[in-house]
Amino acid sequence: MKKIFILIFTLISLNCFAVEKSTTFTKEIFDKAQSEGKIVVINSWNKFCTTCKKQVNILDQAEKEFNDVLFLSFEQNKNKKIGDFLKINYWTTIVIYKNNKEIYRSIGNTDRSEIYFAIEKSV
Repeated sequence: MKKIFILIFTLISLNCFAVEKSTTFTKEIFDKAQSEGKIVVINSWNKFCTTCKKQVNILDQAEKEFNDVLFLSFEQNKNKKIGDFLKINYWTTIVIYKNNKEIYRSIGNTDRSEIYFAIEKSV
């Protein structure tokens, strides 16, 4: 009984850290934004990754502040083809594209000022 209680407690605890996000990336949206000259910020994440949750929170706030930037995301484990297309192999990867070129890439960065600086520099 004790083991069951510990297991249930652990599962409930993990859900507290779960990323509440959906995949918004599609190749069509990405290609259209690139052809229109938009800056695109892409984030790969995993549902139970605490670093991913921090990044998602930062990028959600940035999306409200950078109106001319398109923010797309995808869940790495469920969307391997997207990861392969973008050459993103890790959770917590942020990639910025401008004029059909990758201009910034970071893995595991949760420093708000660094992420914002990278976005501002691309605008």
